Amino acid sequence: MNLGLSSVAYRSQRIETMDHEKFMREAIAEAPLAFQKGDVPVGAVAVRDGQIIGRGHNRKEELKDPTAHAEMMALQEAARTLGGWRLIGVTLYCTMEPCPMCAGAMVQARLPRLVYAVDDPKAGAAGSVMDLLRNERLNHQVEVIAGVLAEEAEELTQRFFRRLRM
Repeated sequence: MNLGLSSVAYRSQRIETMDHEKFMREAIAEAPLAFQKGDVPVGAVAVRDGQIIGRGHNRKEELKDPTAHAEMMALQEAARTLGGWRLIGVTLYCTMEPCPMCAGAMVQARLPRLVYAVDDPKAGAAGSVMDLLRNERLNHQVEVIAGVLAEEAEELTQRFFRRLRM
């Protein structure tokens, strides 16, 4: 049932959902790289025109850098790939809701869309704790799509925190 959408709009919406899952799987594939290095298993990929132009996973522990979040790494690589800081036309896929720092970077980069898997109930800045990305007082707002492949992403995070408690 297409709920009144034209057949073209309905097909487009289904294709977009399939793309979201495809690219979220790429972000999920990045997360174990952080896990192996003792960091919270968060992965991210930046996509433009159906191509991955940036990848990242948490590297705070490895680099001893508080800004080395998966989202920041993917945004930085995307900016290098595009040759500029404005990430027009880029969608960022991330396994976890971004923190305020990462959300601020998305606003600064003029990122049009964020797709993420699971909420961060302690530091989420895309709607769970606060919503920097859709704050109308800022100069740019980011479209947010949450919950894509949430169960798959959450399993990695739970495994990491179980290991910490051992």
